[in-house]
Amino acid sequence: MKVLPFKIPKPRNEALVYQVDREEAFYDQLHQHGEIQISYIPQGEGTLIVGDSINEYKAHDILVIGGFVPHVFKSDTVASPRSEMHTLFFDLHSFGKDFFEIADLSLTKEFFKKSELGMRVLSNTQQIIGEFHKLASQNKVEQIATLLTIISLVTKSKTASLSSFVYKKSFSDDEGKRMNNVYKYAMEQYSEPISLEEISTVANMSRNAFCRYFKKRTNKTFFQFLIEIRIENACKLIVNKPELSISLVSEECGFNNIANFNRKFKELKGCSPTQYRTRF
Repeated sequence: MKVLPFKIPKPRNEALVYQVDREEAFYDQLHQHGEIQISYIPQGEGTLIVGDSINEYKAHDILVIGGFVPHVFKSDTVASPRSEMHTLFFDLHSFGKDFFEIADLSLTKEFFKKSELGMRVLSNTQQIIGEFHKLASQNKVEQIATLLTIISLVTKSKTASLSSFVYKKSFSDDEGKRMNNVYKYAMEQYSEPISLEEISTVANMSRNAFCRYFKKRTNKTFFQFLIEIRIENACKLIVNKPELSISLVSEECGFNNIANFNRKFKELKGCSPTQYRTRF
């Protein structure tokens, strides 16, 4: 599956693509593709941006990302020096225009609806992982049957959305590159002060134009987005480095005011940083 700056075209004459990626880090450019992807991650952890939202991913996650939903994986190569992902790519019409419309497959409608915002599977994961383990030795007919089994299992499972808003229009390559540059800069520089003038320059836009552009495509301001990145990274430090004080975590994640950090943390996570550490 060839990767372009923002689009991944489906290989010719293949209705279903099964792909295994084993790398030091996953492809870290913001991208979208027409295919829905169902991914199992045996190894690796890091940050996942889907649509307007920042998430963590870790080993043994099962993730579903809908067609044309912008997303990017940012691997944490310190926490996990190797990354591995097994993915099924397909779309609503892969097996014929009306295949998923037949009455026997009516239960799949919920799957496709939820995939529009992306989802993390929270139950039945061992059964789904078991199905993924079969794929490497299967022929195409068997892989299609396994895909239907996985969709059925996901439909029966408890899930959590990966985003709350997805820009409905497909991005052009130029737009994809611009948003990728903004996301990449924010994920790499979140611990430092970032001004509106600075990030507008990264996007090669005026400040006012950038604010309108970003809000339209993510349904939030850039600084709301930046705070979410900082809080997600704070969560990792709180759990993985218990020797760090909450005050130091706050500083390392770009907050210069502990009271503001505590307030934003509670807004996004529903508890204080200290309570979060106790839970995990």
